[in-house]
This record gives sequence, C-alpha cells and structure tokens, in this order.
Amino acid sequence: MAEQNKHLYYIDELSDYKISDGYPDVRGWDVKDIDNRVIGKVDNLLVNKEAERVVYLDVEVDKSIIDAKYDPYGRPVQTEVREFVNKDGENHIIIPIGLVDLNEDSNYVYTDIIDHRTFSETKRYRKGGNINRAYENQVLGSYQRRRTGSADSRDLDVFKDEIRLREIIREEIRRYHHDIDKDVTYGTLETHDASRPRVDDDVLIEDEIELSQRRSNDEVYDDDNFYKRREFDDKRFKKRTPGL
Repeated sequence: MAEQNKHLYYIDELSDYKISDGYPDVRGWDVKDIDNRVIGKVDNLLVNKEAERVVYLDVEVDKSIIDAKYDPYGRPVQTEVREFVNKDGENHIIIPIGLVDLNEDSNYVYTDIIDHRTFSETKRYRKGGNINRAYENQVLGSYQRRRTGSADSRDLDVFKDEIRLREIIREEIRRYHHDIDKDVTYGTLETHDASRPRVDDDVLIEDEIELSQRRSNDEVYDDDNFYKRREFDDKRFKKRTPGL
C-alpha cells in the first residue's frame, strides 16, 4: 500500500507516539467474547494519525478460532474464488476500540456483543501486515452480524442504520435509472424503444453490488469521518476512576 493511502500504523512503529494518560496498555491481555471465552491476545495497537488515537486492537487469535475452519463472512459465493478464505499464517484480526471493554481487576479485554463464531468467521491477516480500508470495511461488516439478542439499544441502532443505508442506496439507483429512461415503468410490460434497455431488478442488484464494492475502495471512505463512527468511541476503554 502506498504511504499516502496508509490509514493505520502499529503503535510500536511510531517513535513519537505513546499511550495517553488514562488509557491502559492492554498489550498482552487476553480478549474474551460475549460468552467469556478467550478468542485471542492483544498483540499490538493500531493508530490513525489523523484521529491521533488508537482505533483498533491487533489481536493474535486463539487456536480455537483457527480450528473452527469457518470461511470468512463476505466470501464470494463462487467456490472457485478463494481470495477471502483465511490462509495459513493469517492468525491476526482487528477489533474496533469501541466494541470492547476492560476488566482491570483481572487484566483482560472483553466484548459483550460478539460471539466466538463471529470472530471465527472474520477475515484474518498476517502479523504486521498493512491494513487497508477494504479490509476494515469487511471486518466491520462481519462484526455487524453479531448476536442482536444480546446487543444493547446502541448496537441495534448501528444495525438498523446499515439496513436503512441499503434502502437509500437502492432508492437512489432507481431514481437514477428513472431519470435516464423515463419510459420505463417498473413492474409492468410497457412497450418502449428496443434500443433502450429496460431497467429491471437484476440491473439494480448489479448496481448495488458495484456500489458496495466501491464502498470498500480506499478513495471512497478516505475521509475524516470514518473513525467518528460509534465503533471507534473509546469512552468505555478509559481507565475507571476509583469510586465511580
């Protein structure tokens, strides 16, 4: 990845960065899922320079995650396409800082919204690898499949926002095609100029897939707002003040 497109840096490769007061250094701490099951250990912290803070935990996963042998969520349907399958040596995942909490008495990190299978179905990468925006989006999409039955209202709002976003995208596509071909009436057998193709749901689905792929490109979400999402809210990650 070109340096100018790099979003994330490991904290130990930034000589002028250190963990701020009030935030614990959780490197080496176990990470537990919603069922109190260890899914790995914090190996490093990932920093976004523009946000000037840690935004992800870099976690070396437990052997049980690898042994589960689930294909990553988001893998293409075609069996011959294998680029999203976890490969040997890929044993790290990233977790947004806003999806975890701390147990400072026993020195471990935990999440109350993501289960073991979801972690097992998340695309992994090799230790020290560059993290691009496409991978970030894929991981966030995987975690949004967490068990909603145990999620609080904040997490359900995130899930509903994604649903609404897809509805907006489809409506915008329909309006776009309606503007360029006003002769088309959806859901009817209206005759029209044969030189102008009819817009149907297959076309809409293809366009939606294209838009979804564009959302994964670095240039689409390379902006100042990406790390303002609720997944990166680190309020719960700060050290607790005694007596509070």
